[in-house]
Amino acid sequence: MSATPACPQCTLENTYADGALMICADCGFEWTAEEGVGSGVVVRDSNGNVLAAGDTVTVIKDLKVKGSSIPLKQGTVIRNIRLVEDDAEHIEGNSDKIKGLVLKTCFLKKA
Repeated sequence: MSATPACPQCTLENTYADGALMICADCGFEWTAEEGVGSGVVVRDSNGNVLAAGDTVTVIKDLKVKGSSIPLKQGTVIRNIRLVEDDAEHIEGNSDKIKGLVLKTCFLKKA
């Protein structure tokens, strides 16, 4: 059994140490040993700001919503977001008109 930890992003165990960094050979994710211990997944918006549960975000472009005829317009505010467990690319939230949204963080910015 190797002493290198599994990748926090893809959870595969094909990782190696390169100086102070740990690198995943499968997905290319890099992290320090301090980041990997107990920190969980860091969720960031399109500008690189860290998002936390309860934050307010804004949609940066018009988005079509599956199962709804109402699109999310640019500038729509999503309040009180919830982070998806072990997934840095998605958040859950509600807009004024559409409830139960799961949105990609690349289309959001922190308000």
